[in-house]
Amino acid sequence: MIDYDFDSVIERRNTNSIKWDYTDKFFSVKDILPMWVADMDFKSPRPVIEAVSEVAHRGIFGYSGIPQSYCDSIIGWMKRRHKWEIKQEWLAYSPGVVPALHVLVNAFTEPGDQVILQTPVYYPFFHAVTCGNREILDNPLRLEGGQYVMDLEDLERKIGPRTKMIIICNPHNPISRIWKEDELRKLGEICMKNKILVISDEIHQDIVYPGFKHVPFAALSEQFADNSITCTAASKTFNLPGLQTSNIIIPNPALRSRFTERARAYGVPSPNMFGVAATEAAYRHGEAWLTKLLEYLEGNISFLAGFLSRNMPGVKLIQPQGTYLMWLDFRDCGVSPNRLANFIRDDARVGLEPGKIFGCKDDGFERMNIACPRSILEEGLNRIAQAIKTRQAD
Repeated sequence: MIDYDFDSVIERRNTNSIKWDYTDKFFSVKDILPMWVADMDFKSPRPVIEAVSEVAHRGIFGYSGIPQSYCDSIIGWMKRRHKWEIKQEWLAYSPGVVPALHVLVNAFTEPGDQVILQTPVYYPFFHAVTCGNREILDNPLRLEGGQYVMDLEDLERKIGPRTKMIIICNPHNPISRIWKEDELRKLGEICMKNKILVISDEIHQDIVYPGFKHVPFAALSEQFADNSITCTAASKTFNLPGLQTSNIIIPNPALRSRFTERARAYGVPSPNMFGVAATEAAYRHGEAWLTKLLEYLEGNISFLAGFLSRNMPGVKLIQPQGTYLMWLDFRDCGVSPNRLANFIRDDARVGLEPGKIFGCKDDGFERMNIACPRSILEEGLNRIAQAIKTRQAD
């Protein structure tokens, strides 16, 4: 019987970890507890570790390709987990979803074109659009009754002749929404009518909580599949981002050809042999581990919600439907919203990410990564609660 241990604290300092070893650089203060960048403080599944070790023990690290078994593992995973039957020829390689977004924006839009983003959203989207002199068309999500919804009326009002693409986040980072089928269908119909290409970032597709279901945008219809490109990876699910391997799913052969040609022109390298081995092992042998991970994350969410209710009633959790990234509303906690980011950093000494960097229009929101042992989560929450208590006593 395999022991799934998510409670043990693994020392990640002095391992060249962005999350742990570069925190002082990113936050400009010392003794920060990092709960920011989206990787997990858990070991990957044992079969993944063994697959990577096997590659390392060969001792030769030459150029590598993509074997049939790797493609089969992705096809099987999508069918089992998401009821989406994809074809091998739809698969294209990228070293990551963010590099793929840069290629996609430059392949399918021209300088001066508009790309729709639904803020607050994962902030690398902004640079993927603007670095090529494209324009962001902001279609902000609306917070209604404690949950975010798409504002499709606002979207239709703003679409113009220069609007060529939308990048959606499904599940959505940072608000942890799982978009429903009817929401995606309405969005897809608007995009079809206006000839807007849909890029769907579905990297968090496997982190979904009970009562919710991830719906791949391209699985909704052949027409939507023909007008969309889906970005996926095993990295968020199995904690593999450092292996730089993602899979871009493009059913439309013309779009696929254009993407691969542009990627080649930008010097996208051959696949990372460790990433290929890890991804295949994860998709073939990682489901039991994922089940236990989701159970543990649910426990962390329950702990977080209970802690806030007891100790920080002025901080509201936007109830997560997926991902391990929590969206917290601090606007009623007694700290001035426009000073909140500095307060969390300087007074609480916790490394969260302020809502403003995600394009949030309101001050007072922070993103917290809870993919960590519960003891670390508790320490971070205690730091914030004590800082708020001290502030209120002053």
